[in-house]
Amino acid sequence: MENLIIAAIAAALILLASMVSVEWGISVAITEILAGVIAGNFLGLHTTPWMDFLAGFAGIVLTFLAGTEVDPDLLRQKWKESFLIGGVSFLVPFVACMAFARLALGWSLPAAQIAGVALSTTSLAVVYAVLVETGLGNTAIGKLIMTSTFITDFGTALALSLLFIHPGVMLAVFVAVSVLVIWLVPRLSPWFFRRYGERVTEPEIKLIFAALFALMLAAEAGESHAVLPAFIFGLAMARFLVSHRNQLRRLRVVAFALLTPFFFLKSGMNVSLPAVAANAGLLVIFLALKVAAKFIGVYPLARRFARPYAWYTTLLMSTGLTFGTISSLYGLNAGIINQTQFSVLVTTVIGTAVIPTLIAQRFFSPQVSVEKESEHV
Repeated sequence: MENLIIAAIAAALILLASMVSVEWGISVAITEILAGVIAGNFLGLHTTPWMDFLAGFAGIVLTFLAGTEVDPDLLRQKWKESFLIGGVSFLVPFVACMAFARLALGWSLPAAQIAGVALSTTSLAVVYAVLVETGLGNTAIGKLIMTSTFITDFGTALALSLLFIHPGVMLAVFVAVSVLVIWLVPRLSPWFFRRYGERVTEPEIKLIFAALFALMLAAEAGESHAVLPAFIFGLAMARFLVSHRNQLRRLRVVAFALLTPFFFLKSGMNVSLPAVAANAGLLVIFLALKVAAKFIGVYPLARRFARPYAWYTTLLMSTGLTFGTISSLYGLNAGIINQTQFSVLVTTVIGTAVIPTLIAQRFFSPQVSVEKESEHV
């Protein structure tokens, strides 16, 4: 009975969040996060194993879908812009937040490194959700933001691996499984889609889900995370799925109707308002520091490569959620940071998912028709 009560309340909040998103004209990701804050702090809602599982899988599905939106040809054409924007988007906040935590707050070096990693990210989940909802996913500026986000999170994942993850047999197995999935499934898909496609049972979606579960299982065994290989897997499938838009659209429907609402809802439930109140000053400083570092690094390059959308690009690159939360949770579970430090970091991460996105959408969102016209000039 308890699971059904939680599911019913969550479903009602998710529906309400979608309605508010439409009425207010902001991303449903933001309204679902805010619904999670309300659920966790005022309604007494708590996560359950099934919700944790759905949320974890939703994050991987979102990351895969984000990879499918990256145009490989554009990535080759715009590799310089993507690497420069994405690189500084990771490096400047990583150094600034780590230095602040270590030198100003007196955190241990490993704890400061966790802070740097957690606050250096750009959220693939939030960026992808916003670009798809606004129709910018298929535009040049949307694709440039996606490729730059990939570079940022690649730097974040690499930093976490080099600093904290110890090599071992199971980590090697995870790498091997990731390489196999990324190489094999795109080559198997043309035959599989011809043989089993266009059926009401959706074998194509089941193939993709099975591959993502394999990545998650291997990552769990290797004490790593499947975010990065899931994105690369999506990138490897992008060219093929361009010619199978119906399957991609149905995969999006499954993701946004069932899976991703629990991902964003659970993210909001991680925010403890009493902890926010107790550490409000530190939260504001961390939030301002991350956003300022993103602007220092990204904005000059965005003015050069993404004019006239420099503000919009920089604000979306300032978001954080999935990997910031993962990094903070890793630090807590490994005993690198304590519960208070974890609450500060996670709340800051979620704040960066909400505030920059809200500002970007309300004041700087490009008009899709104008952006599409500019691509043909």
